[in-house]
Amino acid sequence: MFPFTRRASPLGFRISKEFHFSASHRLDHLDEGHPCSRMHGHNYVVELELSAGDDALTKAGFVRDYGELAAFKQWLDAELDHRHLNDVVDGLNPSAENLARWIHERWRTGFPELTAVRVSETDKTWAEYRA
Repeated sequence: MFPFTRRASPLGFRISKEFHFSASHRLDHLDEGHPCSRMHGHNYVVELELSAGDDALTKAGFVRDYGELAAFKQWLDAELDHRHLNDVVDGLNPSAENLARWIHERWRTGFPELTAVRVSETDKTWAEYRA
């Protein structure tokens, strides 16, 4: 749906896969009239980016087999899909920015190649956490 920013990377290869879920949330610390201060929902898109150096591909020639990312989709469906995010994300204000970092923190050990998580709430907006 949306390509990651094209910029030089010290790593040789990048792959990404897009996932979808629907959820509601409400953002705190906004003026009462702000539309995001009320409970509302989005059809979210989450994109994971994984990277590897020239000498770090698997024997099959992958950064990581895309099939192995099914575990993330199962987690996403179980933990976030059709949920109220304020009840799920450990007291964080569930903005796209905070969600991207929250997801990255939960998956960086499972996918050590994970270099970025991008969260989109609409077709025209996204937030990315890169580490």
